[in-house]
Amino acid sequence: MDFSTVFDPNVHVRSLTLVRHGRTAYNASGRIQGVTDIPLDEVGNWQVHQTGRALKELYVDNQKDQQRHRLIVASDLGRAMATAHAFADLIGEEVHPDPHVRERHYGDWEGQATREIMEKYPEDFTSWLHGEGGELKHNVEPDKHVGLRATQAIAEWADKAEADTDLYVFSHGACIADTVRTLLNADNDADSNSAVFSMRNAHWARLIPIAIAGKPLRLALSDYNHGPAIADTPEWENPKL
Repeated sequence: MDFSTVFDPNVHVRSLTLVRHGRTAYNASGRIQGVTDIPLDEVGNWQVHQTGRALKELYVDNQKDQQRHRLIVASDLGRAMATAHAFADLIGEEVHPDPHVRERHYGDWEGQATREIMEKYPEDFTSWLHGEGGELKHNVEPDKHVGLRATQAIAEWADKAEADTDLYVFSHGACIADTVRTLLNADNDADSNSAVFSMRNAHWARLIPIAIAGKPLRLALSDYNHGPAIADTPEWENPKL
């Protein structure tokens, strides 16, 4: 399925920003959380407020066209919803929950530490890291399925958008990576799994439509793994709370 026309001019969406949730206790301890509903930890709550302010400054306050609309969608898992509200509440927008942009379901691996998985299933773990599908033996949702379900949801939200809308989707690391690969048709590239990797907590990717004479409107990845300036300092994981 080709989703390169999600940003058809008749759909009105002018940009897509995909934001990963802030840190959780599972993130801090190296555990796979998938669809398990783990809340933000204290650091994660601090991170999302830094990110909310950065998104507002970059894409709302500095926007020359103040008539543009903003549509905010989030995974219905608590960590993504909290991250979305850290931005939406600042600009007075509603958050629309959508389970289709939830994280990848990690099956039997959910809740396990990655080091434990590496020790128990070294071949499958290595295959997973190389994008060769070893994790599928453990009831993990296929990458392509994640990308397709999330991208279809984005297309449906884009179709509902008003004219000149910036669409923000607050989701999860693996889901965002799979979605970007799907939107860019990167699954045809053997190296796509390594080229589009999971983002840091409370970071974002931004895609914009580009027009090429004689060709359908395409998406361009203008930013990936972008975060607030403070994220480039050691304080991002150890803030002075």
